[in-house]
Amino acid sequence: MIPGQFSYHRPGTLADAVKLLADLGDEARPLAGGHSLIPMMKLRLATPEHLVDLAGIGELKGIRRDGGTVVIGAMTTQHELLASTDIASALPILHETALLIADPQVRYCGTLGGNVANGDPGNDMPALMMTLGASYRLKGPGGDRDVAARDFYQGAYFTALEPGEILASVSIPVPPAGHGYAYEKLKRKVGDYATAAAAVVLTMSGGKVATCSIGLTNLSETPLVAEAAAQAVIGSALDASALKNAAAAAVAIMSPAGDGRGPAEYRKHVGGIMVERALKRAAAKAA
Repeated sequence: MIPGQFSYHRPGTLADAVKLLADLGDEARPLAGGHSLIPMMKLRLATPEHLVDLAGIGELKGIRRDGGTVVIGAMTTQHELLASTDIASALPILHETALLIADPQVRYCGTLGGNVANGDPGNDMPALMMTLGASYRLKGPGGDRDVAARDFYQGAYFTALEPGEILASVSIPVPPAGHGYAYEKLKRKVGDYATAAAAVVLTMSGGKVATCSIGLTNLSETPLVAEAAAQAVIGSALDASALKNAAAAAVAIMSPAGDGRGPAEYRKHVGGIMVERALKRAAAKAA
């Protein structure tokens, strides 16, 4: 349970961090909150020769409103999300989800950027970012580029990040006023990854679902967007039949691995239940 030897670097600017990662190559890893990387290093599942600590880079922190978009620096912690009045008013589902991540000690250090960037299928924020239509600003030796969250995840721990690139910020369109939202998460105990989780953002009109987006956490090797499940409820009053059809459509795209949280069929079953619960609760919140 002791990491191998490594060299530690703490750049003061984003440009310096990008240059360090480019110069050091494949043997360097950026360090955000460290809650994924450090345990892997202690188990010798990751053995980087260089750690580039991003904690001293002020330009990677902060939350700001830019018209109809909320822009969040990658090194903003989960605790800072919970403390933000801008997040509470514009993106309440982000507040709700952050509160379900691990425990207070982790949330004081764990960052939004670290949660979304490393491609861990058990992390809660990636599916939520896909549900909200977020995009990621990536900075690297070749300059800046924006990648939609829905295009970012390519496999377990495999993302669209190119060598030397750093995820610098997350941009999230603000949902319309009166929208409904819910993040339903089943876990074995406080602080655990989800056995299954579902995010829902929707709007209602005339007692029927007008728009809907559904994301799934830890039910495949990547986060999922359940488009067919969302289509199954649009135009409905979320009656029992519509909920059942949505859950079935969501289950159809799930491919979880059996593990200590349960066999694959059990995880798919409870995944469908999380979708139903999230839809019901989101509709109840919609104005």
